[in-house]
Amino acid sequence: MFNGDMSSPHERFMREALKLAETAYLKDEVPVGAVVVHQNRIIGRGYNQVEMLCDPTAHAEMLALSAACTTLQEKYLRNCTLYVTLEPCMMCSGAAVWSKLERIVFGAMDEKAGSCGTVFNLASNNKLNHQTEIIQGVLESESSQLLKRFFKSKR
Repeated sequence: MFNGDMSSPHERFMREALKLAETAYLKDEVPVGAVVVHQNRIIGRGYNQVEMLCDPTAHAEMLALSAACTTLQEKYLRNCTLYVTLEPCMMCSGAAVWSKLERIVFGAMDEKAGSCGTVFNLASNNKLNHQTEIIQGVLESESSQLLKRFFKSKR
């Protein structure tokens, strides 16, 4: 759980991810946003576009990771941090491991599919050739509230 200074870079970059989650919400997508940061600079952004693109892999994290690789012209994202409003699923956690991402910072836990410690712990699994540091709970309330608002509107 995040217990750091609320003026930290973690909060600043998570706020950028929340802006992207709001964009997803306005487009009637599950409101998840993500940014990838390298050397204190955002190099990749994404928000869920599963419905719009009719693509089950178009998660915010996948789009942000892909954009970051394009920016760096590298397949690996060493020394990079992924900020995402919802705990990544197995697909997104797997992509983080394959990209050799240094760290994942997320807001809300995903009780049904979270793969950074809630249901599974793929990103930090020591049986894999790379482990990613996990920091959870940064702007958790804001992230959770947006998701709750979205799903309430669907019922």
